[in-house]
Amino acid sequence: MNLLQLQSWLDNTSFAVLFATMLIYWSGAAFPNLPYLPALGTAGMAIANLCIATMLGARWLEAGYFPLSNLYESLFFLAWGITTIHLIAENSSRSRLVGVATAPVAMSITAFATLTLPSEMQVAEPLVPALKSNWLMMHVSVMMLSYSALMVGSLLAIAFLVVTRGQDIQLQGSSVGTGGYRSKDYRLQKAGELVSPSQAMIAENNGNGVARYESNNNGKTAVLDSVLVPTIQNPKSDIQNSQPLSPQRLSLAETLDNISYRIIGLGFPLLTIGIIAGAVWANEAWGSYWSWDPKETWALITWLVFAAYLHARITRGWQGRRPAILAASGFVVVWICYLGVNLLGKGLHSYGWFF
Repeated sequence: MNLLQLQSWLDNTSFAVLFATMLIYWSGAAFPNLPYLPALGTAGMAIANLCIATMLGARWLEAGYFPLSNLYESLFFLAWGITTIHLIAENSSRSRLVGVATAPVAMSITAFATLTLPSEMQVAEPLVPALKSNWLMMHVSVMMLSYSALMVGSLLAIAFLVVTRGQDIQLQGSSVGTGGYRSKDYRLQKAGELVSPSQAMIAENNGNGVARYESNNNGKTAVLDSVLVPTIQNPKSDIQNSQPLSPQRLSLAETLDNISYRIIGLGFPLLTIGIIAGAVWANEAWGSYWSWDPKETWALITWLVFAAYLHARITRGWQGRRPAILAASGFVVVWICYLGVNLLGKGLHSYGWFF
């Protein structure tokens, strides 16, 4: 088997493995009591990661340069980055539900590269003079890794919104301090009746939305369970505001919020380094650090969106729904910057497929 055949076999294998892995993660989410599914999902992502890395390595050997010169190669490098960040996020969060969001995206990327791109775009060709530089590896690889991290962090923010049903629940302990779940619209309720503020404080401080307290009745002491439920300030408000989240959902929401913040915190400095490296390379190749090329403009927009996200969390203390919505919008912006501008726009970074 020569290198071309190996590449063809590996790209198809990575797609098939990711497709099966996506089904495993979705089955695990639908039937959480089924054994071995979580381990199979993790193994599938690791196998796909290895297949993609081997394919890129074979392409590197064949072409003689780092495989990031066209859309086909960059898509597979992006898929490799997403699977790598996924494995880091899954290991950090100890939650197999991370794959429910990341596996379909990685699978879709490999499917697009393998099944949709024209065959001439999948062939390794000699580098144009502007790309014959060590900056190709340094700039493009760092940018692609930043896209991978920002996409995974944004996907986890979207998953947070799904888990919390879009409710405005602030989670302490994700970016600053530690503690439980708190929302101004939540009070402690037992059998439809509000209990004392001191008992509400117990529930608010115990970290999982559930309090146990003692009640004296004619000299007898009973241990009762009370849960945090939202009080409706406006009777016309969304019906979801009257539905409390279970402790399991709250725990999962905090995990998703926390790991999303950390992964975006990893991707943002990579994006910053990649933009700076690109500016230096642009000055070498074109005589200007910044030319407001469409790709450069959208890279700046992407940087500003995630800078606003981190600023809101670190400086303003935002947590919960608002930063998650901002991160979710960042997912769209990253895709526009990476793929939309390249395929539809005109400029120095355009692949020129549609135009």
